[in-house]
Amino acid sequence: MKKHVLITLILLTSLFHSIAQNNSESPCSSENYKAFDFWEGDWTVYNTEGKIVGTNTVVKLQDNCVLQENWKASNGNNTGTSYNYFNAKDNTWNQVWISNNGNILNLKGNITDDGVMVLKSELVQGKRGKYYNQITWSKNDDGSVTQRWDILSENDKPLTKAFEGIYKKN
Repeated sequence: MKKHVLITLILLTSLFHSIAQNNSESPCSSENYKAFDFWEGDWTVYNTEGKIVGTNTVVKLQDNCVLQENWKASNGNNTGTSYNYFNAKDNTWNQVWISNNGNILNLKGNITDDGVMVLKSELVQGKRGKYYNQITWSKNDDGSVTQRWDILSENDKPLTKAFEGIYKKN
């Protein structure tokens, strides 16, 4: 009899432990971690003239803690991957971009009240002086997403537009 009770207790403990694990929320399930979900998907990317400039697949990984971007330009020569994540310690979104030609970009920022993700680099020293990289992602009414990469002066004044793409889901 004691043996049956012991086996039953072990089975029940195992069952309750399993249920508790399945019901516990992922540490990355709060609204802050979902702020960039509008960018998730398989995309064809167009320039502002309507020409296809590339494809992008953006997926959530690590129990929704990481948003991974996989870019491929239409010319087939340029590719890149970014890892995007919410840092709960400082309440910011962060991106690390690495391309096949060795370019690395580190950005930090957040979602605005009107739903635009704005990420910006630290001040960079280039051949022509100091500048910031700033990239914004805006969800459009038709479900597409506009990504714009601006180069800003030390005083946050726009210097040039490096890229503007319209992401349309496949």
